[in-house]
Amino acid sequence: MIDWFIKTLQNNPELAIFLALALGFAVGKIKIKGFTLGNVTSVLLMGVLVGQLNIAVSPLVKSVFFLLFLFAVGFSVGPQFVHSLKKEGLPQIAFTLILCTISLGITYVASILAGFDTGNATGLFAGANTNSAIIGIATDTINQLGITPEQKSTAINHITVAFAVTYIFGTAGTAWFLSSIGPKLLGKDVFKQTKEYEAKLGGSIVEEELNTEHAYSGADFRVIKAGGDYFSHPKTIKEIETLLNRTGQPVYIERVRKASGEIIQEPTLDLEIEKGDNLVLNGPIEELIKNGNSIGTEVADVELLDFTAEILKVLVSKKGSGNSLHKLRTCKQRHGVIIRKIQRGNQTMPLLQHLKIQRGDIVELEGRKNDVERFAAHLGYVERATSVTDVLYMSIAIVLGGLFGTLAIHAGSVPLSLSASGGVLIMGILFGWLRSLRPTFGAVPEPSIWLMNNLGLNVFVAVVGLEAGPDFVAGLKASGINLFVAGIFVSIVPVLIGLFMGRYIFKFEPAITLGACAGARTTTASLGSIEEVLQSKVPALSYTTTYAIGNTLLIIYGVVVVLLVQ
Repeated sequence: MIDWFIKTLQNNPELAIFLALALGFAVGKIKIKGFTLGNVTSVLLMGVLVGQLNIAVSPLVKSVFFLLFLFAVGFSVGPQFVHSLKKEGLPQIAFTLILCTISLGITYVASILAGFDTGNATGLFAGANTNSAIIGIATDTINQLGITPEQKSTAINHITVAFAVTYIFGTAGTAWFLSSIGPKLLGKDVFKQTKEYEAKLGGSIVEEELNTEHAYSGADFRVIKAGGDYFSHPKTIKEIETLLNRTGQPVYIERVRKASGEIIQEPTLDLEIEKGDNLVLNGPIEELIKNGNSIGTEVADVELLDFTAEILKVLVSKKGSGNSLHKLRTCKQRHGVIIRKIQRGNQTMPLLQHLKIQRGDIVELEGRKNDVERFAAHLGYVERATSVTDVLYMSIAIVLGGLFGTLAIHAGSVPLSLSASGGVLIMGILFGWLRSLRPTFGAVPEPSIWLMNNLGLNVFVAVVGLEAGPDFVAGLKASGINLFVAGIFVSIVPVLIGLFMGRYIFKFEPAITLGACAGARTTTASLGSIEEVLQSKVPALSYTTTYAIGNTLLIIYGVVVVLLVQ
């Protein structure tokens, strides 16, 4: 039975790939005191384990899935990457460039001191910076070197060993350092400073006005019959909404039934409401309960509530970008619309009053169908739910990127190029940005991006593990301890320098410095730990820009590491 199982996997290597994926994702879910290996590391290690059975996999499989992954990475960060090139993003770009270059330099020094070969040095750089994509682009570069096939195979296998050894501390160690040690290095009471910065972004605190939009889990609609002393004289809708919004949370009057029975479906702000009229209020449930009772009592009016409410996602275009939430609060096109969430890249933004939305942001709206569509048109383009990916658009990007990446200049006998994978990353960024300019074409739904990101990367990593399996143990015995120590050094020293750069050179707010360090190192786990410690999503403001730049720069630096250490 065992012999049959092994021979079946050897004759059908595609089954070995999915076995590595299944085992890897199962192991990746295991938590020990809150710590997990994560899917990528687990799949790599399970690939190595299955690879002990001498599974031969066509390198074409690895290349195809890696290109899908790189396109997805570039496409998702494209709008943020291009937007960061504007004036306001330049300090964070400079910070990221310096930090990534420092990480490159420290990797080179550590590799020379430890006597690492090209593969170990590249794996060290990839693992310490938690950037799996470096493995692929470095592999392409090694294959272009004028060395023997045996030397290429050894170097590529060493990448796998070094990455597996250094990635765990690169992720967990960096997250621990930035969330536990980082705040202590950035001045006194960073928690208080972060809250003060939140207040600054929200504007001045006037009376009971709150600084943030509410992060709604959903709006609600209630019918209130106008009554009490407040309606001893008729009041306009504008006056009533001003009263209902005194705490800063938006509550709108959507429909009105006059005491005579007439239903007004599109009430204007100057419409006068009298005692006995029924009003449909739209807002967060806690606000409706608290404020609705101040103007009357809740009643059942099924007919008045018979209208369509809708949740829409809007891709912000040029005409909508640059608006702060405070400005949008009084925008006439917004009336009746709740802003539920703002997504920038793969991060949810804090809903602070002075947060400016950017081109490429996804803003989630809720309200009556007509109101939502009116406000959506003001911000940009509606992202209609779709399960269809524009394969033509995606394929053109990959082909053009691959062709561009293979263009090379020669330094002596060494060809210098981004390689096909690097070109696809750059083209993914360009096509993602173009999509944000005119989202009438090039649809790549979020689930498709997720699948290409996760399946593309993990299939690639699984094949890498299968290929390296037979030589993995020997490589681990030869360099394991040295790699682990070097990984600590390369993970922590750049972050330490980054903290002091942010504080003393760039003079960022502490929360912004911490988010920028996490983004430049492409460690999402670090961002989560920082936000948990600070009890704030402010670090996400700097994470999105630095992640877009850092992710691209570190991948390209994978080529540089190979050329430096060869």
